[in-house]
Amino acid sequence: MNERLKKQLDFMLELDKMKSIYRQTYVLHEDRKENDAEHSWHLAILAFMLEEYAAEPIDTLKVIKMVLLHDVVEIDAGDTYAQRIFGLLPDDQRDEYYALWREFEDDITYESRFASILDRMQPLLLNYTKGGIAWKEHGVHKEQVLSRNRPYFDASHELAEVIESVIEDAAAKGWLKA
Repeated sequence: MNERLKKQLDFMLELDKMKSIYRQTYVLHEDRKENDAEHSWHLAILAFMLEEYAAEPIDTLKVIKMVLLHDVVEIDAGDTYAQRIFGLLPDDQRDEYYALWREFEDDITYESRFASILDRMQPLLLNYTKGGIAWKEHGVHKEQVLSRNRPYFDASHELAEVIESVIEDAAAKGWLKA
């Protein structure tokens, strides 16, 4: 096996650890929380399905790559370990993937802002559809959810409307504290 392929396969095997990193969001049809791999996959689906709602033209493939890579650093429990994870790859892919991750974290391009609103909306919709279970478990306030999402409303006016509507309805139902 050539060295490049070995590095790519090692990276893929390392990413399997994302399946055992659990989030606070419940999956809809089971009584368990989603893992990072499921979350990233869901965001990739949303990226190409909802691209028409981006406030500005975006490179959808770039957004898909970004959302698939944005949480890989959690394998090592934090953002400071990005170099180790991406260092498993051949140099050109290491540089590209690290740059995509950094772009997501820096949150200044149209693609990163759209990726970010998807990253906020997906768990919000799962939690809402599951009756606000995680919000109720943690005593979350309406303003906490709004303040987490509001900075990204400029990325998509239509998605911002959905998010605001969901938050308002969840508060009206008592799932979010006033």
